[in-house]
Amino acid sequence: MRPIQRPPSFAEEVADRIRQAIVDGDLGLGEAISERQLADRLGVSKTPVREALAQLRMEGLVRVYPQRGATVFTLSAREIRDICELRQALESAALRYALERNPAQLADGLAHLVDEMRLARAEADHRRYLSADTAYHEVFFQCCDNLYLQDTYSLHVGKIAALRTHLARKPHHTERSFEEHCRMLDLVRTREIAACMSVLDGHIGRTKSTYAAEVADIAAADQAVPTA
Repeated sequence: MRPIQRPPSFAEEVADRIRQAIVDGDLGLGEAISERQLADRLGVSKTPVREALAQLRMEGLVRVYPQRGATVFTLSAREIRDICELRQALESAALRYALERNPAQLADGLAHLVDEMRLARAEADHRRYLSADTAYHEVFFQCCDNLYLQDTYSLHVGKIAALRTHLARKPHHTERSFEEHCRMLDLVRTREIAACMSVLDGHIGRTKSTYAAEVADIAAADQAVPTA
């Protein structure tokens, strides 16, 4: 007997659409969110929009202020540091376990996404590139054979992807990021675990240092958030 597959609810579909808009940068960091405008754009009532925003609030992508409405999340320089350190801890562990437990599957998955990123760069398709970039890091968790690591990362992957979109606007960031993705793939293929860990650590660390140096855009968005 096969288990019944529960179809996604209206609210889940609405949450997926809003989440993707945040990840793609269509809704910018700190931007005010109107339930009515979202409902009109998506062709639904305000109820599933409200339920979707509650879900996205749990994921950290939306901030909801009673009697004031909602905004897309913003992060301070301190929070940027914290989330990058979380990434370094989770992704390093996942990549190490994936290299030890499923190295062939890991290499195949990363190679496919490096090809996808290369095509996206050739076509100047930034959204396609960033989607492949996010998927590249998710392969670590798909291959690590540890459900707790997978579940923990999934709680933060939307916010990480949104920050990746934001950071991609910085000069030369995407070029350096792609070079590091290619380097990690080469090291995965040759099973050089220590060297691979070092590249990953620098890859994520550069995100932290870039934001520390150029955090004015996020700080400005923070100032736009309603205060009590």
